[in-house]
Amino acid sequence: MLTGASRGLTSEEVAQRVAAGQTNTVSTKTSRTTGEIIRANVFTRINAIYGVLFVLILSTGYFIDGLFGGLIIVNSAVGIIQELRAKRTLERLAIVGQAKPTVRRDGQSAEIAPEDVVLGDLVELGPGDKIVVDGPALTADALEVDESLLTGESDPVVKQPGDKVLSGSFVVAGSGTYRADVIGDESYAAKLAAEASKFTLVKSELRQGIDKILKFITYLLVPAGALTIYNQLAGDQAWPDALRGMVAALVPMVPEGLVLMTSVALAVGVIRLGKRQCLVQELPAIEGLARVDVVCADKTGTLTENAMRLSEVREITPGHPVDDVLAALAAADPRPNASLQAIAEAYPADPGWRVSATMPFSSARKWSGASFGTDGDWVLGAADVLLPEGEHRAEAEKIGSRGLRVLLLGRAERAVDAAEGPGDIQPVALVVLEQKVRPDAKDTLDFFAHQDVAVKVISGDNAISVGAVAGTLDLPGADKPVDARKLPEDAEKLADTVEERAVFGRVTPLQKRAMVGALQSKGHTVAMTGDGVNDVLALKDADIGVAMGAGSPATRAVAQIVLLDDKFATLPHVVAEGRRVIGNIERVSNLFLTKTVYSVLLALMVGIAQVPFPFLPRHITITAWFTIGLPAFVLSLAPNNERARTGFVGRVMRMAVPAGLVIATATFVSYLLVYKGSGQSELDKIQAGTTALITLITIALWVLGIVARPYRWWKILLIGGMVVLTLALFLIPFTQKFFALDPSVSAYTLSAFACAGVGIVLVEAAWWIGRHLVKRSEA
Repeated sequence: MLTGASRGLTSEEVAQRVAAGQTNTVSTKTSRTTGEIIRANVFTRINAIYGVLFVLILSTGYFIDGLFGGLIIVNSAVGIIQELRAKRTLERLAIVGQAKPTVRRDGQSAEIAPEDVVLGDLVELGPGDKIVVDGPALTADALEVDESLLTGESDPVVKQPGDKVLSGSFVVAGSGTYRADVIGDESYAAKLAAEASKFTLVKSELRQGIDKILKFITYLLVPAGALTIYNQLAGDQAWPDALRGMVAALVPMVPEGLVLMTSVALAVGVIRLGKRQCLVQELPAIEGLARVDVVCADKTGTLTENAMRLSEVREITPGHPVDDVLAALAAADPRPNASLQAIAEAYPADPGWRVSATMPFSSARKWSGASFGTDGDWVLGAADVLLPEGEHRAEAEKIGSRGLRVLLLGRAERAVDAAEGPGDIQPVALVVLEQKVRPDAKDTLDFFAHQDVAVKVISGDNAISVGAVAGTLDLPGADKPVDARKLPEDAEKLADTVEERAVFGRVTPLQKRAMVGALQSKGHTVAMTGDGVNDVLALKDADIGVAMGAGSPATRAVAQIVLLDDKFATLPHVVAEGRRVIGNIERVSNLFLTKTVYSVLLALMVGIAQVPFPFLPRHITITAWFTIGLPAFVLSLAPNNERARTGFVGRVMRMAVPAGLVIATATFVSYLLVYKGSGQSELDKIQAGTTALITLITIALWVLGIVARPYRWWKILLIGGMVVLTLALFLIPFTQKFFALDPSVSAYTLSAFACAGVGIVLVEAAWWIGRHLVKRSEA
């Protein structure tokens, strides 16, 4: 019968605490508020620069040259819309994927949301449960808690009644209850879980590379901008013309779309994965997955389904009530694992034996057990751990080689919780269980094989059994499984073995962690998948941790990605999404940075030559539309399965710098060929600017064609559409007048195309040389 304390709080007590604000609500938000998102996307440095230049243009009265001001609205709107969509997606999925503690109220147990825990609640604990608030243990039945997330110490801590349990830790074995004494902002959970579902663009190799590029560009902007301002305002041009030239020179120097496209691509990636029931808890995980070349997968729950069923029971020592023992063991465990659940389904009739002691299963021990007084002390665990070498162990291994799980039912010499251990184990029966291989597991492994991603199956089960399951999926190396108990302790030898072999059994939690580190020491980017408590340490250390939604709360808490539908087959889509995002960001970065390079260099050339800037702001706007803006948006969302590589900055600059130099030089030369000096008429200015613009846009469209390679029908359609729209601007009388264009002088137009032709040849040569250098450096 439950006592008052063990019944938990009453409904009235809970209501009183809720009214008093004594709930586990934390002030830390999982994402930015709508107001913060709007402010962050509107009040940016780029918008500020464009805003000032927009005001300057308005002061001249040439409103049409203020078209670039629309970028302020576009930049802000796209960023706000995508982040709000991602915010809604993440917060909705975070609710589904969060750890739900079990509390006892009015004598009844129920799962509730973490924020609904109130001061004084009685919280139940079982294997895999994440502790969400702090308080003293009230009961403890072989309770072991892993506090590695708090202390860094991986050894489980045995908890006795009265010992403090802290939020952020998790149960690895045993069961118990504790009282919620410290909740809300004062608990460890408030500090550790706050980052779990936050929408944030934290540092990553990609963003660090972009920041490095922008820093370099800033150094170029200062002298180029100063020279441009001096040149335009110190000459004999009219004030409005000088001001328009200055703005036209400065606007394209800012790579306004680069950061925006990065944010949009990542946000779209989060939303797309969200639709596949994949919770991305950290945005850099998308980038990390694009770089993954090794996936470490647990067998149980990943390649196979969590549920098991009893296949057969083979008696070793006759004369024991095997059926009753198995039924009693299943009934004695309040939180049975998958094996005991299968046994409970096969033997639902509880014999009603009195339980005097229990020992829950732990991955380190490999067995569980219970003592039933006069009915004996019984253990159930891994046959290859409990059985000595001999006939019965050989039989167990033979059965396990077929992919079956073999447990030994044995009678212990002493009580299972005896300080000196249960003593000698008398083997009584082999309990054979079978797992179903997930129907989509083979297709998933085939995908990784085609993408040059190695798969390592790392399991706590018998190595031969794991190899048999992997063999049914045609995993290379499945015929040579490794027993982790025989792995070398030397770090270098361990790394060699883990890199060469594909299937590992009897792996302890610490070994999983060591194996991840060994692969990383070989230069691999490692993704670790898992669903059990024994996977947590490895998930933490892996480059990308992927947890199953139905797995333990602890694994979901430390993983960067949670597959809420528990489908390993979702992972290829996640990897593909990461590659799409990162590959496309690198692709469009070439366009934006090429524009910045040629804009800076052209401004320097014009400044040194002391001639008026050839373009009006409206010319810069249409150039950005058709050679960068629209194509970049389409390309950033296109399919891309190429695995991300290191050296992002070097590859982008190898393309952007020579292409920008060629465009700036060719444009400047074509401009000088038709420039008639300071006394030129307004028509001469328009014709000279048009000539330079034809050269610039022609080469820029060719650069777009290079960036779009390899071609697909939609890419050809995209490039063709940009060419047609550009031609329309130059040929339609209305757009000629609206954008101040005059291509009527054939000689000027021919000289523009001649300069563009030379520029195209040089850009193409630079691209081939750069590509060759990249291949040599990666060989």
